[in-house]
Amino acid sequence: MVDAATKKTLGAIPILKTKAGPRDKDEWPQRLKEEFGSLIKYIQNNKEADNDWFRIESNKEGTRWFGKCWYIQDYKKYEFELEFDIPVTYPATAPEIAIPKLDGKTAKMYRGGKICLTEHFKPLWSRNAPKFGIAHALALGLGPWLAVEIPDLISSGINAEYGGRTKR
Repeated sequence: MVDAATKKTLGAIPILKTKAGPRDKDEWPQRLKEEFGSLIKYIQNNKEADNDWFRIESNKEGTRWFGKCWYIQDYKKYEFELEFDIPVTYPATAPEIAIPKLDGKTAKMYRGGKICLTEHFKPLWSRNAPKFGIAHALALGLGPWLAVEIPDLISSGINAEYGGRTKR
């Protein structure tokens, strides 16, 4: 069940039309153009709502993505590098987002720092592929994961080595 805030966020992220992955040499550039458009709109919406929580960029081919995400609690900013590759079966298969610095720090994570999205996000992705893209993976996968896991890690003693800088 999706709450009203999630529906609002999801409704503001443009859906994608091109069903193409990195192996589809003719259609992939169009899909990437849609991905960037969707990401730009999502980032604009976040900034307007004072909810800016990530930066992301890709390699030239759009197959490897990397950046930073952060979570603020008690005036401290916990910042983490994130990364993921676009699967060869994309968009049928969602990307596996990783936060390598947190590898092994939580039970809801796989080897290599890949966050666990199997219970809630992957079924949603499979029902909505190929309309969902990277912005949707961040909004419905990484965002909720951070909101649940990072406060738990903070309460169990995550320290400045993982962020925890005072927000300026």
